[in-house]
Amino acid sequence: MTNLDEARALLREFPVVDGHNDLPWALREKAGYDLDRLDISGHQHEHLHTDIPRLRAGGVGAQYWSVYVPAEQPDPVAATLEQIDCVRQLLDRYQADLAPALTAADMEAARGEGRIASLMGAEGGHSIANSLGTLRGLYALGVRYMTLTHNSNVDWADSATDVPKANGLTAFGREVVREMNRLGMLVDLSHVAPSTMRDALDTSSAPVVFSHSSARAVCDHPRNIPDDVLERLPANGGVAMVTFVPKFVLQAAVDWTAEADENMRAHGLHHLDTTAEAMKVHRAFEERVPRPIATVPVIADHLDHMREVAGIDHLGIGGDYDGTAFTPDGLNDVSGYPNLLAELLDRGWSRADLAKLTWQNAVRVLGAAEDVARDLRSKQAPSNATIESLDG
Repeated sequence: MTNLDEARALLREFPVVDGHNDLPWALREKAGYDLDRLDISGHQHEHLHTDIPRLRAGGVGAQYWSVYVPAEQPDPVAATLEQIDCVRQLLDRYQADLAPALTAADMEAARGEGRIASLMGAEGGHSIANSLGTLRGLYALGVRYMTLTHNSNVDWADSATDVPKANGLTAFGREVVREMNRLGMLVDLSHVAPSTMRDALDTSSAPVVFSHSSARAVCDHPRNIPDDVLERLPANGGVAMVTFVPKFVLQAAVDWTAEADENMRAHGLHHLDTTAEAMKVHRAFEERVPRPIATVPVIADHLDHMREVAGIDHLGIGGDYDGTAFTPDGLNDVSGYPNLLAELLDRGWSRADLAKLTWQNAVRVLGAAEDVARDLRSKQAPSNATIESLDG
């Protein structure tokens, strides 16, 4: 049996729980949520990383669908609700393959049925508009983690990719974390500044997650996790889910992206502009300066390091498919997970190690958050704090 055969065999028993997939936003951007135009039941769409046949080929057993909206949206709460509605439409349309999941027990039940457990995660605290009532509303609608920030600061927490303002979490930010603990909503620390990571770990009574982040010691990008934070995961019980985005995992790609962004600005364009004019400028740059290509061994290097620092019980996978323009060679779409496991087998990872990486750790952390919430709800009422009362 080759390593690839062994990887596929393991995934049949312990499939991947992927922490972050942006398919709902891709469906909004590319098809206006028209699921007839982008039917994921059996078509490999050129502009999507995700469809059901490829999820099956990749050995995915549970997926956190991101209900992301940009912070710049005029009404981010309404847009988040539209994203939740998109996930619900997917679940209604593809019931034979996708199973609604709210709990660790639901995930295990879906695995037993041979369906893909489908959970939701909100990406960015701007989705609650500084309202704990809105946070509770998202939980009631099925959202099971919230990333505290996206690329920009929120009023109560600092992002990894913005100018520091709160120096971590404000008093209201700590109250958001405590209310998430009371609800049973996982605190997601991807995208946040290291100061926010540390404050959240100091505040949270439940395990945290990084839904899609890699190791800063391996690739020095602010989106990645410093070693001192990884070292705290065993005491917290949390899980860091390695991501595949080349510009976060490969130093040459980090440097190339910085140069490409500067080229866009030199032409009077925003570095995230995707208009025809902007893409023409970008393609011309890429012809002059070829884009570095990440590979499966690059991702394995991150996992090796994260395992050394945090331990095997605190690792997971969060590919960020359909949320990135580029993917590593060998991890081109959601069918690629067996290639990563085969690489790890080649490096001496055991079957028990891989079962924890793919399935067991992610299921455990959600179950642990549920246990904490049951205890807290027996003692505490919902918080009525406001940002004005705590930070004003």
